[in-house]
Amino acid sequence: MKKLAIISDIHGSAAGLQRALEQADREGAERILLLGDLLYHGPRNPLPEGYDPQEVARLLNSRKTQVVGAVRGNCDAEVDQMLIGFAVMGEYAVLLHEERKMFVTHGHHRRMDDLPDLLPGDVFMQGHTHIPVAETRGGIHLFNPGSVSLPKGGYPPSYGLLDGSGLAVKGLDGAEIMRLELA
Repeated sequence: MKKLAIISDIHGSAAGLQRALEQADREGAERILLLGDLLYHGPRNPLPEGYDPQEVARLLNSRKTQVVGAVRGNCDAEVDQMLIGFAVMGEYAVLLHEERKMFVTHGHHRRMDDLPDLLPGDVFMQGHTHIPVAETRGGIHLFNPGSVSLPKGGYPPSYGLLDGSGLAVKGLDGAEIMRLELA
């Protein structure tokens, strides 16, 4: 099974994205899923470390063949699509992973308290809150990888990793913050 890096809420931080990509490479991730808020920091957020939206676009474009999906965040605009070489304007994506549906969105329109129609064992994945989540409610697996640039809730910058046994939230130093086994 190929490992999948799940990256959210970059907010234009080339430094945060670079660290997440390097760590995902060390983990053996071959594919990338992006959960929105790629280039712009947003009017309510401070400038993140290493703020360089053009470099973020360059880094993402250099790996566009690895990207299996990307969804639009509340800080993403149509002009961003002019810099990104793959589709990023969809509100959500539905992926199939080992016969389980994975509903992927940013989280500003559809959230963990407003789930789409999913079956037990399916996965709902979002970003937006900058707070990691890895839990199961009512048989539905819920996952948020946190933020690589502007984490909240006392968590360190983080990204997600889908591997052979489940979903993990990983710090940019490689430490596992939380894990969700997919049985």
